[in-house]
Amino acid sequence: MNIKVPIFVESRYKVSRKKIKQTVMDLLNKQSIMGSVEISVAIIGDRKMRELSRKYKEEDKTRNVLSFSQTEGKNISRQENMLRLGDIVLSYPQVIRDAARDEMLVDDKVNELVEHGLMHLLGIHHE
Repeated sequence: MNIKVPIFVESRYKVSRKKIKQTVMDLLNKQSIMGSVEISVAIIGDRKMRELSRKYKEEDKTRNVLSFSQTEGKNISRQENMLRLGDIVLSYPQVIRDAARDEMLVDDKVNELVEHGLMHLLGIHHE
């Protein structure tokens, strides 16, 4: 299995890229997703997250995670033998607040939210 996880992190935020990629790989294996897959992850600030929330969710608020499917409304197809599932965007300041509230390590909260976003990209939604 070839898994690509391009990760963009605004320079002032410290995250474990290795743990993020491992979280993605573990969940794809658990869900029996095989072949070549690409999921991008971006770690941004509250201001940018609020802009995305306004633009795509029509809500004027920041949030901890957003997922943007590359396949929404279409049948999943492989182009160039690569399944491009989409993008997961996290607000790092919100992650810090959530981690403190939940008494978790920040890296563990990042991984929890990456997994949550990836589940949405796979079409598995919560109530």
